[in-house]
Amino acid sequence: MAAEGAHQSNTKKIWKVFFILSLITIVEVVLGIFKPDSLHHVHIFGLSLLNYIFIILTIWKAYYIMWSFMHLEQEKSSFRWSVAGVLGFLCVYLITLVLIEGNYVYDVFHNSQYKWIF
Repeated sequence: MAAEGAHQSNTKKIWKVFFILSLITIVEVVLGIFKPDSLHHVHIFGLSLLNYIFIILTIWKAYYIMWSFMHLEQEKSSFRWSVAGVLGFLCVYLITLVLIEGNYVYDVFHNSQYKWIF
């Protein structure tokens, strides 16, 4: 009979996390290399569907990393949502700001007398 405070091996969990994160990364790399026309040339709100897929997969990986390595699966659901919800909101907010500002900078240099200096 094992002692009550005995250490349990997390080898199975580590391999599971490794394979899930590897699978998501492989999907991202394959989509990035082949860029299917059905995803790349479909634009929603000025951004291609392929970019939305990359954003969603990246946020999913970030959440799964938090879930596994910050041990959120062992916490109460309200605490999990407070951590994951804030992260999700901040990621979406940051992505939105970067896309808006990037589009503005592109328009300024593309449609004005200024030249690209970088």
